[in-house]
Amino acid sequence: MIRTIIHDNQQIAIIIKNNYKKEGVEFFTPNDYSQQLAYMSHKKGKKIDAHIHNKVTRDVHMTQEVLVIREGKLRIDFYTQEKEYLESRILEKGDVILLASGGHGFEVLEDIEMIEIKQGPYLGDEDKTRFTHILKENIKIKGANE
Repeated sequence: MIRTIIHDNQQIAIIIKNNYKKEGVEFFTPNDYSQQLAYMSHKKGKKIDAHIHNKVTRDVHMTQEVLVIREGKLRIDFYTQEKEYLESRILEKGDVILLASGGHGFEVLEDIEMIEIKQGPYLGDEDKTRFTHILKENIKIKGANE
């Protein structure tokens, strides 16, 4: 299953739940995203052409990141670019999320292992603006199947 978080016609996130399956290749991101996200499923014997990636200069204005949940459970809280709370979702083992825009915060609900993939180089505090996380009683958690 694919879930998208949208606010004011702007995509905030794309979630690929761990039970998603489809034959072939499906890209979930538009071509202009600085981080591309796709799902691939092929049968044994499928050959993918050998290739190299050409050196291309890209102009990246905003960091987009992908999280791969390997173990555990994570609540992610979504915010607008103006730091207004939108909603929360639970990510579990095998889920993948692209954080495309807006803000986000996390609470680890079970011991977690995850992989983060984003553009570099990382610039430390220049890379992000921190703000106060929501209070737990104010959250609107969407179900795992929503």
